[in-house]
Amino acid sequence: MKKFNYKNFGIVLITFLFSLTACEKFLELEPPFSQDADNYFTEPFHYELALIGAYDLLQGSFINIWIGEIASDNSIAGGESVTDSQGLHEIEAMTHGAVNVELRNVFQWNYAGISRANFILENKDNIDFEGKNQIIAEATFLRAYYYFQLVKYFGDVPLVIDKRLGADEVTEIKRSSKVEVYAQIETDLNFAAVTLNPVNPVKGRINKWAALALLGKVQLYQNKFSESATSLDQVINSMQYQLISDFRSLFTVGNEGHSEAVFDIQYSGLEGGGYGCLICLEGNAAPGFQGIRQYDGPIYSDGNSYNLPTQDLYASFEAADDIRRNATVLDIDSFISQQTNPGAISYAVGGGGHTGLYNNKYIKKQAELGLPDNDLTSPVNNIVIRFADVLLMAAEAHNRSNNDGQALVYLNQVRSRVNLTSVNAGGQTLTDAIWSERRSELSGEGHRFFDLVRTGQAASSINGFQTGKHELFAIPEIEISLAGGNWSQNQGY
Repeated sequence: MKKFNYKNFGIVLITFLFSLTACEKFLELEPPFSQDADNYFTEPFHYELALIGAYDLLQGSFINIWIGEIASDNSIAGGESVTDSQGLHEIEAMTHGAVNVELRNVFQWNYAGISRANFILENKDNIDFEGKNQIIAEATFLRAYYYFQLVKYFGDVPLVIDKRLGADEVTEIKRSSKVEVYAQIETDLNFAAVTLNPVNPVKGRINKWAALALLGKVQLYQNKFSESATSLDQVINSMQYQLISDFRSLFTVGNEGHSEAVFDIQYSGLEGGGYGCLICLEGNAAPGFQGIRQYDGPIYSDGNSYNLPTQDLYASFEAADDIRRNATVLDIDSFISQQTNPGAISYAVGGGGHTGLYNNKYIKKQAELGLPDNDLTSPVNNIVIRFADVLLMAAEAHNRSNNDGQALVYLNQVRSRVNLTSVNAGGQTLTDAIWSERRSELSGEGHRFFDLVRTGQAASSINGFQTGKHELFAIPEIEISLAGGNWSQNQGY
């Protein structure tokens, strides 16, 4: 998604108490003109430009990969030192609180996306034109996606629909219950699923099946298993998606847009960026941050050694010859030992921790470098929902709504792709097998922490996890202050 220039546009899209003041995103309009926000949506292209702005906040998706892995048993924070990205180290240690830069980014960035979507939806009836319904449905999907991120992280959050808020109103709005937030998310996704076309010709844009896949996930998170199975079955039965044959090529630039990508976030390596505003990047920050520190050797490129997989994850794969293990986790010393001239290859260990392992799905490679600073500008897309995830969510939804036969079909389809034997089980044994398969299939992609929380496994899997507290993260203290102290804090913080 390309960035807007609101400098001459005169439109403040982020009005819900969140200011991304360090980040200026520009779109040159020809001819440049000044336009008041309240009188803006008068031409079809205004809606299209505003929709691009709403998509643009998806660029911060790398933070979901980091937190979803580091907060779980899959990864440690890593990095240069324990004070380098201190917020991630606090999350790893389960010592995070209401003052945490990474969690405030989650809060700000998602509300910025909501505000941009709401700006479109507030003005949806201004004019009529061909294709408007698709734009409105895409904006509605994006609002649902951003709210889903927020409710996963923080539980009860302020719910703002189809309007912008003035500064005085911010201090009056309350946190809505997560039940209300989930209800709105479902309403938005049902509308999007009914309205969107089955195929969207624009690369990276949402279609009907992405809306249904996210709806099925949202329902699964609420333990609405029968409803989730129905939503996800529609995606599977659409025949629009299939597992690709080679698991190892899922996350390569050269294979982007493959048949397994249901919802992916587009990144480009053609624009530089800086550390001062990670949400401003056109590139994916995850591969560079997760790359090998001071690496000098073949295939890979040097990075910052963040989000390092644990030995527990490496050992969790059912079989040593499961190709997903090495495709997910790079054992750097083993890799070096297999090269023609291992003595010529070197790397450094960061003071933030070292496991000897790296995230091999999203990692900086010599063939996939963006423009300087190439730590920040990887062109590798983030696949938020892929077909294997849909199959495993559907397997769980069917299993937990007493349809083990269909659950086995979906589970074994995923296992067959990597040459594992079929599972033949039922009930809780099958549930456990599905959860285990999710870890093997999806590790490194940011799902693990939220899977552990929603399935009640977090306390037994994550060191330092406190039941009744760590299921949610703290509402950032500064946001509570900006709201006039009007919001209560989550339990335990």
